[in-house]
Amino acid sequence: MNSKFVVTLILCCFVSLISAQNSSYKISGIIISEDEKLPLESATIYLETIKDSTLISYTISDKNGAFNLEGKTFYERCNLTVSYLGYEPYTSIINFKDVITDLKNITMKPANLLDAVLVKSRAPITIKKDTLEFNVSSFKTKQDATVEDLLKELPGVEVDEEGNITVNGKPVSEILVNGKPFFGDDATIATRNLTKEIIEKVQVVDTKTDAEAFAGEEGDQKSKTINLTIKEENNKGQFGRLAAGIGTDDRYEFAGIYNNFNNDRRISVLAGGNNINSPGFSFGEIQKMFGNASFMSVSSNGSFNIDGRSFGGGEGIVTSSNIGANYADVLTKGVDITSDYFYSRSDSENESITNRETILADNRFFTNSTGSNLTDNQNHAFNTRIDVKLDSTLLLNIRPAFSYGNSQSSSSNTQETFNANNELTNSSEAITFAENERRNFRNRMDLTKRFGSNGSFLKFGFDTEFNTGKAENFLQSEARFEDENQDDVIRNQFTQRDDKVNNLGVNVTYRLPLIGKILSLDMKYSYGYNNEVNQNSTFDFDENSETFSQFNTDLSSDFTNTNRVNKPSVKLSYRKEKFSTSVDVGYVLRNLENSDQLRPELSLNRNFNAVELQANMNYNFSEKGSIYLWYNLANRPPSVNQLQPFQNVNNPLNIITGNPDLKPTNSHDLYISLNNFDWEKGTGFYSYFSLNVDTDRAIAKTTIDENFVRNTTYENVDGNYDLYGDISTSRSIKIDSLKTLKFNIGVYSSFANAVNFNNDVKYNSTNFNLSPNLGFTFNWKQLFEFRPNYRLTFTDNRFDLENIENQTFVSHSLRLGTATFFPKKFEWRNDIAFNYNPNVAEGFQRSAWFWNSTLAYTFLKDKAILTLKIYDLLNQNTNARRIASGDFIQDTQSTVLRQYFMLNFSWKFNTLGKKGNTNDGNFMFID
Repeated sequence: MNSKFVVTLILCCFVSLISAQNSSYKISGIIISEDEKLPLESATIYLETIKDSTLISYTISDKNGAFNLEGKTFYERCNLTVSYLGYEPYTSIINFKDVITDLKNITMKPANLLDAVLVKSRAPITIKKDTLEFNVSSFKTKQDATVEDLLKELPGVEVDEEGNITVNGKPVSEILVNGKPFFGDDATIATRNLTKEIIEKVQVVDTKTDAEAFAGEEGDQKSKTINLTIKEENNKGQFGRLAAGIGTDDRYEFAGIYNNFNNDRRISVLAGGNNINSPGFSFGEIQKMFGNASFMSVSSNGSFNIDGRSFGGGEGIVTSSNIGANYADVLTKGVDITSDYFYSRSDSENESITNRETILADNRFFTNSTGSNLTDNQNHAFNTRIDVKLDSTLLLNIRPAFSYGNSQSSSSNTQETFNANNELTNSSEAITFAENERRNFRNRMDLTKRFGSNGSFLKFGFDTEFNTGKAENFLQSEARFEDENQDDVIRNQFTQRDDKVNNLGVNVTYRLPLIGKILSLDMKYSYGYNNEVNQNSTFDFDENSETFSQFNTDLSSDFTNTNRVNKPSVKLSYRKEKFSTSVDVGYVLRNLENSDQLRPELSLNRNFNAVELQANMNYNFSEKGSIYLWYNLANRPPSVNQLQPFQNVNNPLNIITGNPDLKPTNSHDLYISLNNFDWEKGTGFYSYFSLNVDTDRAIAKTTIDENFVRNTTYENVDGNYDLYGDISTSRSIKIDSLKTLKFNIGVYSSFANAVNFNNDVKYNSTNFNLSPNLGFTFNWKQLFEFRPNYRLTFTDNRFDLENIENQTFVSHSLRLGTATFFPKKFEWRNDIAFNYNPNVAEGFQRSAWFWNSTLAYTFLKDKAILTLKIYDLLNQNTNARRIASGDFIQDTQSTVLRQYFMLNFSWKFNTLGKKGNTNDGNFMFID
């Protein structure tokens, strides 16, 4: 029955490709500047309807200024516009009765900036030196579209189910609104709660800090920042929305957001809550109503898991509530401030079952465990950004942040271990109750002074961070052994933990221009100080006094750890318009000191010195494509816990002891990316390759005795390396002015070589992963869209120990999304996932269909939406998963959200601009 449903949807898709009569067209020409008589590369050429300026098609001129516009349309005549930064727009009326139109040379006149009235460009895309800019009005969407809906329609932009964004294959790390953050670092709060109607431009740039941008430094070319600019007329007024839903099985959700914009002043308040594992800011939108925890996916090791997160943390079924506020303003000339506050609370309940097979060099054993957990988390977070421009050459950036959190948790766990003959060797039971409290304050300050016009600057940075934590933990546990020679371990204990962490960082950078802005030398010195105080005081229960009064030295600790780093470095940079490269060399002088108040003989003091290196190269072979190369050599010292020879016996079945003779690890990282997006053909190619090689990597070395008690220490090894890469391509086909088809094909692959120990026997293992995927999206304006995607995951693990069998996993994942937009005012969406994993153990679910369906009706002049939501329509949701490593295979399954029905009402208000009206009554999909 399910298979028939899928086949029927696919047939419907292809039947829909049959369209009415429309006209073909082909328009060509060459764009030339009037003043210099040179071809203009990356000019934007676009067609619009004469009646309402609806975008039909667009393209970008090549390096010779040439362009071709091809397609089909129902219209007889349209406006053709050519736009290029710094030049007056060129317009012409095209008659589609002529199938082929050659416009020959189109001469662009320089814009006269002294004119009293300047006409704003409506070009869909503008490519500047380091900025890609989209004109929002050119990309039509549905009436109630959010910024996330808009981003999905922009060429070269991809948004996954969790809201993660990539532009031309590079991840987006930050979302700004008018150049300022909106509710901190969570991009989805902006993309899923601001509506498209208030946005004028979407700008994409390399990620930079404010200090880096002011100083003219290079940004992070591996990631992008999106800046949403608000329409000028929308900078004054109020807008927002309210939503609430109630469902079966006592499921509910509510959310609200209020925004008040008054030119430079911006105030936003939001609140939400639910018990459906959502972050809490869903407004019943038909695409995001299930939050981030809706769908199963297959992991790279051939396992099922549920993607997503929940504010406040927690696993299983999560009930959460949140409230937040954001404030941005220009206090006075040259002084900008942005602040946000968040309060979040989550309660979670989870039950889990785990079966694990541990493979030794000459033996194996099996562990079965069950667990039950209840948690209650609360957190307050406050962040502020203050930018003070003292004059045109001097900038002060201050970034204070404070957070406070507390939690309560209780858990019960049982475990049984069997030998290869299925004979019980040990068993354990544990009940815990814990309370935790943590405070954190951190601040980053940058003072940047520019000199002259060649890029010279002096920058001073100062970082501070203070953490305090307190915890109380009650434990009742029993570890029983079948071996009569092994004593049972029975505990009834109370542990009090106090810890403090203080961090201080200072850095000074001076840039010396050698050849203007082309060649420069950066001289930098940085100092870092980290101090950690950790006190764990454990008390056994005294039967006589019936109090926890017997101090347990073996299970207590009192450490003070200090890490001091001095690092001078120099950086040589070469920058041209299309090519840039830099080499940064530093020398690290590190001192690690540990003081043990309970065991003074275990105190240590060690010095580590090393060379660190970073180099990168970027070449833009066109406005559409680039290649980027990055290499980094980093020196990582072992942690104090790895160095400290203290024997940790908190878990009687896994005893851990540090190794004071460990050496630091030298980590070599290589990253290469090649990206190209052809705006004219709508074809994108994205790829990256990464390699990590470690020398003297510190790894855990475990031995297991005859009762399967683990004793773990650490040792340096060579031969560990990891490499992974991804190649993907996309192609947009404009069938006509109503229908578009977009293909996505990609392959992800990884290979890892690891050196480990198996019961004191050194061995080598390899892990190979190959995961191809294929998908396409078919859109028919005002009718429907169809989005199937298939992913195959193949994993192969090999070991050079005879007793460990090689392991191969194959799993399949099919996702199918449909949307229907008729009759008018109605919208029906389905999201279907099928996962099949034949490798999980008996008793665990191997396959499942996961189907979410929604039906929405828009009314009250498109300001209100009534939504019926069905979560897990087939009632098959599961999260059974298999994990395999060098010495174990593990199957787990835990609590998941099950089927429910929910009715949701959402209402929005808007007084921005001219009564908040928009002109997006109709929509179409442009790729």
